[in-house]
Amino acid sequence: MAIKTEQVQGERWVIYIGEKFDFSLVTDFRQAYSELPASIKHIEVDLSNTQYMDSSALGMLLNMQKLLADKNLTYSITHCRAAVARILEISRFNKKFTIS
Repeated sequence: MAIKTEQVQGERWVIYIGEKFDFSLVTDFRQAYSELPASIKHIEVDLSNTQYMDSSALGMLLNMQKLLADKNLTYSITHCRAAVARILEISRFNKKFTIS
């Protein structure tokens, strides 16, 4: 599984990222949040399976944040493993995203 999406409870869109979150997922990740059902109010990026992410993944998250903020949608990063959470913390993403 590279990227999978799911609509949950009508208003939430979950993007599940696979084991690696890197440059190879640029197009798939962008498509995962670009065209959303009208009822969606919150985007969740689930990193429970992600063991590796690189700087391009951080850039993809920032690009997503900009687009969703323009659409007045909320967003969060969830289910981070310790190593991934550390990368996000070092990069100060905890200041830009709700991370759990």
